[in-house]
Amino acid sequence: MEDDFTDKEECGIEPECLVSDSLVTVPGKTVFKGSVMSALGIRDFSLMWSGALLSNIGTWIQTTVLLWYVKELTGTNAWVGAVNLASYLPVLLFVMIAGSLADRLNRKKLVLITQTVMMMGAIALAALTAFDAAGLPAIMIIVAVMGTAFAFSHPAWQAMVPDIIGQKDLLNAIALNSAQFNLARFIGPAIGAIVLAGWNAAGGFLVNAVSFVFVIIAILMVKTKTPPIHTKSRTHQHILEAVRYAWKNSWARNLLLITAFISFFGLAYIVLSPTMAQDVLDKGSSGYGLILMSSGLGAFLAAPLVTFINRHIGKITIIKYSAALSGSCLIGFAVSRIFWLSLVFCFFMGLGYLMAMASINTILQLRTGREMMGRIMSFYILMLIGIFPIGGQVMGIVADLKSAPFAIFICGSAIVVLCLGLFIFPSVTREASVTA
Repeated sequence: MEDDFTDKEECGIEPECLVSDSLVTVPGKTVFKGSVMSALGIRDFSLMWSGALLSNIGTWIQTTVLLWYVKELTGTNAWVGAVNLASYLPVLLFVMIAGSLADRLNRKKLVLITQTVMMMGAIALAALTAFDAAGLPAIMIIVAVMGTAFAFSHPAWQAMVPDIIGQKDLLNAIALNSAQFNLARFIGPAIGAIVLAGWNAAGGFLVNAVSFVFVIIAILMVKTKTPPIHTKSRTHQHILEAVRYAWKNSWARNLLLITAFISFFGLAYIVLSPTMAQDVLDKGSSGYGLILMSSGLGAFLAAPLVTFINRHIGKITIIKYSAALSGSCLIGFAVSRIFWLSLVFCFFMGLGYLMAMASINTILQLRTGREMMGRIMSFYILMLIGIFPIGGQVMGIVADLKSAPFAIFICGSAIVVLCLGLFIFPSVTREASVTA
């Protein structure tokens, strides 16, 4: 392995983190070595993880407050879905360009710039709401700007992880990244519900703005260099090269399509949660916060669990069973009228969803070279985050026409049918399981 290392001075990498052809090897032991949190023993990853956790708590406070605010403002699920769509539509439009930039520019600098833009957007939302000037047009424009910044930030962020983490700890790092996001999804809605009850929407947006300071400081403290990869290809050629790569390799194509399907049906409940809490379960804003908290807690606890299970079971098997668990719990959530039972279903729904997505993400990163990493991660983000708001919008309309439980039941049933298909036709994922 030592013969494969490039010269430290040429690639600009600190002695702690030497770059090989497609991955980073971190020599030496860590204080978490061999545990289900081994990646946190690596300094730069722990900095990114901690900063992102605090920032994502702020993001989930804003999401909780914003969706409830729009529901109160308009009274319709369709408008809640529309604002959610405005937040993530830029991912559909720009994420492939962002992936190309993540492979061509310094990833660390790209993340810093985009995080700053998102902070300014949160400040604008807080100011407009405080002065009662936050109508739907203003909200849509601001969240679209913040969504655009997110679209350019996330591929670079995802591609930085293999720059910092060795192959052995990659699944753990990806799972822990997802865990911090979902721990934030557990904590953020709780604080958001408190803000709604005791303060106002402007306060929630202001808290989010402050939270970006922590992730910006953390990224500034990261020592690992993220040098750009020089290429003569134009942007569209650069993107088409990755499209051909993903389509030609059936393991990547099929995993990305599975991600899109699960995202479309598996996350629509977020848009419908205000209605489920207020109109179906009769629990108001506090119940809404608890619904999001429960699914976030399940996803958080899934991170160490998926790392442990993967020592005994392959990633493809984890994907099939955990996605089936998530879909089944969506069905349970749709039919339940007992609040505590609904929270149990949400908990296991989040747990299954995280385990499936972390496993897919790991396979993609393990089998993709550094020169292609940003673009392949942009495709993953497109399928995961870009498709989700479309599902939310569609199911919001279905909920207005029929009911929220009916829409969620359709979502859960679709995922269960997908998983049955994967069990009946194992050839769909067989190639992906060869080296993962």
